[in-house]
Amino acid sequence: MKTQKGGLLCSAVLAAGLTLQLTPAMAAGEKIVVNFQTLSIPYFIYMHEQAAQEAKTLNVELLVQDAQSSSTKQSSDVENALTQGVDAMVVAPNDVTALAPALNEVLSEKVPLVTVDRRVEGTDVPVPYVTADSVAGGRLMAEWVTTNMKDGARVAFIAGTAGSSTAIDRAKGVHEGLKAGGSKFKLVAEQSGEWERAKAMSVAENILTSLSANPPDAIICASGDMALGAAEAVRAIGLKGKIKVIGFDAYPEVLRAIRDGDIAGIVEQSPSKQIRTALRMAVMKVRGEAELDTVIVQPFMVTQENLSQAEQYSAIQ
Repeated sequence: MKTQKGGLLCSAVLAAGLTLQLTPAMAAGEKIVVNFQTLSIPYFIYMHEQAAQEAKTLNVELLVQDAQSSSTKQSSDVENALTQGVDAMVVAPNDVTALAPALNEVLSEKVPLVTVDRRVEGTDVPVPYVTADSVAGGRLMAEWVTTNMKDGARVAFIAGTAGSSTAIDRAKGVHEGLKAGGSKFKLVAEQSGEWERAKAMSVAENILTSLSANPPDAIICASGDMALGAAEAVRAIGLKGKIKVIGFDAYPEVLRAIRDGDIAGIVEQSPSKQIRTALRMAVMKVRGEAELDTVIVQPFMVTQENLSQAEQYSAIQ
């Protein structure tokens, strides 16, 4: 497949089922495609908004794709964008290895490529990525428990969708952090919530029912949406405040839940910084101003005490 030069970058929210969409008001620069793993959760919706703003600043044409949590669709979308002709690609892979064949086509066409939020493995050459350190973030969640529950704790863990690098890394960090806390911190349940609030709520309900005689002291969730689901399950059985809920990704609804005491802490992974850095780096590569490189954003824990440090804090004022 041969790529073609030209175009610009702006963005619009995708209608359901659409693979590719441009905003009517278009700039006059390079054409960059951004393929999101999904546009159905707050994290990527916010990242999309930030990409649109950065695109206007960079004066490029933004083509936005929604993979709808499907590796098959994401591979097809990437190949379609390559056929239509783009100057660079920014991709948030649904799966750590499933997208490799499609991205190998991008690499073979010498189209600048960077992944965001997650990495991809199995490509012919390593693909640079911009992401928060999810292992460190997972460890932060576990360390909140070991630091604040010094007498020990029974912990349930609701993981992300198997196969994504973020799910793999956050689980690794949680396991490492709890192990470092010693034998008095026990992982009593672990199940995937598939990044979905409703699914995580159901998982939490099942865990709380099965362990009703001796419920967990804390529920660690690999995403903010899942933390909200778990918090709802905890609240429904009258244990708000007694079972601590910890999560990952500090978007406004989660920050309000922290303010209101439904969630004890959330890992901030700075999605605006991630997508703006990835997009800027891709454009600079096209323009011959810089090379692509891997950038790791350091996460930190947000609680009631430092709520104002969250990237989206102004949205709850």
